[in-house]
Amino acid sequence: MINHAIGVLFRPASEWQDIARLPENSVNKLVLYPCIMALLPAVAWFYGTTNIGWTVGDGDAIKLTADSARTIIILFYFAMVGAVVGIGYFVHWMSRTYGADSSIAKGIAIVGLTATPLFIAGASGFYPILWLDMIVGVIAVCWSVYLLYLGIPIVMDIPEERGFLFSSAVIAICLVMVTCIMVGSVILWDFGAAPAFTD
Repeated sequence: MINHAIGVLFRPASEWQDIARLPENSVNKLVLYPCIMALLPAVAWFYGTTNIGWTVGDGDAIKLTADSARTIIILFYFAMVGAVVGIGYFVHWMSRTYGADSSIAKGIAIVGLTATPLFIAGASGFYPILWLDMIVGVIAVCWSVYLLYLGIPIVMDIPEERGFLFSSAVIAICLVMVTCIMVGSVILWDFGAAPAFTD
């Protein structure tokens, strides 16, 4: 599992070809990948927001209480895993439209491996500095989009032109998913998941 993640980061074209040749039972095992990798940003941000905190200007460090951060981080973890599973389902659902042979596990595996830069960028939460986290986040998003556009045609075994359209449709689904998570966050704040700050 980790070998595929490292391969996707450092030699993406050949690694996507290796993933495309995997037997179905190996692809099914990759469904666990996002569940494991989503722990990295969750743990990082829990530690960073409760022990290090962040500053605005020259003020004191702002920290969350452990209870508040625990609730938010658990929801954050499930949002990450749920987003990967949801987008993976849509990859499978749209595959017939683009002439690809797919399964839900294959869709989740593609999306999970594509999100690897985002999971790794989440480690920046160990030391939350707004400007640095924004730069790391933008680079991670760009790399993930590149991996998606590169990987979809290879793994789905479709022409590059059709793969481009397929990947663009997946990006649209991702944007909808981000919006849903933002709306869900606001709703959950009203139900008691709002951040509580230390004095």
